[in-house]
Amino acid sequence: MFTKQGVVMETFSPLVLCIAAASFVTFQCLYYFVSPWISALFCPGYSRLGPRHTIEWNSRTVSTVHAMIVGLFCIYILLFDDAVNEDPVWGNPSLVKKNVAITCGYLLSDMLLLCFYWRAIGDKFFVIHHLAALYAYYYVLSIGMLPYFANFRLVAELSTPCVNQRWFFEVLGYPKKSFPNMANGIAMTTSFFMVRIAVMPMYYSRMYAVYGTEPFYRVTFGGRCAWIGPSFCLDIMNVMWMHKMARGCIRVLRSPGNVKVGTVQNGKVH
Repeated sequence: MFTKQGVVMETFSPLVLCIAAASFVTFQCLYYFVSPWISALFCPGYSRLGPRHTIEWNSRTVSTVHAMIVGLFCIYILLFDDAVNEDPVWGNPSLVKKNVAITCGYLLSDMLLLCFYWRAIGDKFFVIHHLAALYAYYYVLSIGMLPYFANFRLVAELSTPCVNQRWFFEVLGYPKKSFPNMANGIAMTTSFFMVRIAVMPMYYSRMYAVYGTEPFYRVTFGGRCAWIGPSFCLDIMNVMWMHKMARGCIRVLRSPGNVKVGTVQNGKVH
């Protein structure tokens, strides 16, 4: 927001702070209580996992839940939030703020788990990623700038469930040529391409359209740094990951052997 003198006023609304806090508590409860209960109830192999795999299993379960909630909310905003779509830099960010607040609560929750269970799931890359994301989302939540672009980046979360499912199949012992693993691999590659690669022209065309305009120059220097640089870096990594993912998918599809539907016994597929 701006004063009459054009000075940016940085404020966090009580609602946004409450949503972020509620999100943090909810994802902590999902990790410690809901995931162990649901996983043990519906997946016999879960109870046979070692402590390290159990920690990561619950973490990935929470990650999947977050991805589905935030990703679907993003699609809704892209389709129906006219204010954000018409003014991608300063459009009414109320819905985007709520979605970003949910993500910030999740990122704080996940960072706490990463630090607490560092020997099992600790990863410097994820800590850096979470801190960079929180820095970028600070400008969205406090000033309300760049709501369209913040929301657009979160659409990428829709590829997360298939990535996590690949790990679930692997830790349960599903062979790569099993039907569930093959189907998930194709879905993972397709979803990753759709929400991270195919959308790049749309994203950067909107960025180019607003670059140099009056709304663009109202964005603070820190906001531009959190927007433009990380966007290019992230998409370079997305292209590299897409290349590796596509090669892996093609290699499995072309490899000899029959596709089998595995059955799990004692945590392994037979």
